[in-house]
Amino acid sequence: MSEQLQPVFAIEKIYVKDLSLEIPNAPNIFLERDTPEINLQLGTRNQSIDTGLYEVQLTVTVTAKIKDKIMFLVEAQQAGIFRIQNIPNEEIDPVLGIGCPNILFPYLREVVSDIVTRSGFPPVILNPVNFEAIYQQKKAEPSTH
Repeated sequence: MSEQLQPVFAIEKIYVKDLSLEIPNAPNIFLERDTPEINLQLGTRNQSIDTGLYEVQLTVTVTAKIKDKIMFLVEAQQAGIFRIQNIPNEEIDPVLGIGCPNILFPYLREVVSDIVTRSGFPPVILNPVNFEAIYQQKKAEPSTH
C-alpha cells in the first residue's frame, strides 16, 4: 500500500509589495468640506515561484474625488507567499483565487485605512469582498488566448 501524502497549505510570508499615495491638490483639498466620492478597483493575480510555492497579489486603487478634484489616490499591493503541496491540480486554482485572497484582504484593508488616516483624511474602510464570486465570474469569462 502506498502512503498517502498529507495536503499542505501554509503561509510563508505576507508583505506589502507596493504602496503609493498621491494628494495632488494639497493643501487646498484639506479645506474642502464636501463628502468625497470613493472609487475602488480591485484585482488579483498569482504566480508559481518554485515547486509548491506561489505568490498571490491583491492590488487595490482607491480614488477619492470632490467634484472634479482628486482628494487622494492610493495604490496598494498586498502579497503573500503560500506553500501548497499534495493538493490535486484542479483544487490549486480555487485556493489561489479564493482562499489566498481571503487571507490577504484584511491586511490590504488595514494598509489602505492606515495610509489614508496618516495622510490627514478620515479612514477608508474597504467593504468585504466575495472572492469566490469574482473567481467564478473570471472562470465563466471566455478565454482570450
